[in-house]
Amino acid sequence: MPTREITVQGLCATRFEPLRERFAALFANDEDLGASMALTIDGEMVVDLWGGHVDEARTMPWRSDTLTHVWSTTKTMTSLAALLLVERGELDVDAPVARYWPTFAANGKGEVLVRHLLGHTSGVPGWAEPVTADVLCDWERSTTLLAAQAPWWAPGSASGYHALNYGHLVGEVVRRITGSKPGRFFAEQIARPLQADFHIGLAPAEASRVARVVPPPPLPIDLATLDPASPMFRTMSNPLPDATVSWTPQWQQADIGAANGHGNARSVARLQSLIANGGEVDGVRLLSPKTIERIFEPQADGVDLVLGLPLKMGLGWGLPMPALPFIPDGRVCFWGGWGGSIVIADADRRLCFAYMMNRMAPGIIGGPNAAALCDTLYRCVGR
Repeated sequence: MPTREITVQGLCATRFEPLRERFAALFANDEDLGASMALTIDGEMVVDLWGGHVDEARTMPWRSDTLTHVWSTTKTMTSLAALLLVERGELDVDAPVARYWPTFAANGKGEVLVRHLLGHTSGVPGWAEPVTADVLCDWERSTTLLAAQAPWWAPGSASGYHALNYGHLVGEVVRRITGSKPGRFFAEQIARPLQADFHIGLAPAEASRVARVVPPPPLPIDLATLDPASPMFRTMSNPLPDATVSWTPQWQQADIGAANGHGNARSVARLQSLIANGGEVDGVRLLSPKTIERIFEPQADGVDLVLGLPLKMGLGWGLPMPALPFIPDGRVCFWGGWGGSIVIADADRRLCFAYMMNRMAPGIIGGPNAAALCDTLYRCVGR
């Protein structure tokens, strides 16, 4: 395969030159189209790189302020919003969801706890009624449907990835407490104080900066072979995944805290470095170390009922697991987006790493490029 001449721009500390070289190789070898990568240590941005193109025709370069759709990396921002309310004493993760959202108690959900939502163990990983992307964009309708339905398994007994409704579930709790939809609460209370260019619900004026995602191959799940009553089928088929929905203004502007965030590696690393840096970034303290430690409390550790993969979940983030060997052990949490984006917050090494791209790879959590970059990163810092 011929190599391409792609200039990678930005800053990179000398110590991480192998990481810059690996990032540049993604473009030279046509393993990537356009992407950004960032790394903080002790809250300082030591790597902030971008390269490639925003379009498949390669006519428009990826720029410093280019945004892209990051899918489930958005969940880490919704989790930060919940954690901020925990920090302020307004949210008890061990309380029933119905304490804050009374109608959620319907159909046997009175014992579902807030931590069951954050740990993907609530038994409500998707909608029981048939829904479309239009319904997901309609806050009142989508949350009302979730409140009315019954859990699909005993809450707390197993995880089942809350693929598209995590932001509606956690977000409605945020809204009931604060009076603001979660996208607005996140913007005003987290992104703005940290001057981070990340959006849950994108303003139309920002749309020109977005690098549209290039859809991936089909998901590695053959729905035709699944039991229609299984959590995997019910979640993954309702609605059927379609990456092109992210191109539409309706989706971009909606409040979908599980899956419609727009940002770049710089903004993601800055925001999630709150965890790696003890709750403070550039003198702005939003969380205490005590609150951060709650992230690392395991909520589930076994085969996920929706993904069909071994999954270890903490409070709002994934925790190190053998199935993802590029994530090191320790006080480390992470999550990624459909197609390959990833963020890792490493509280032991006080580092936060993020990689965001527009050409989607196969898979649901992370991808081959994310794995290669993470391997290189940890060779630089030592495991």
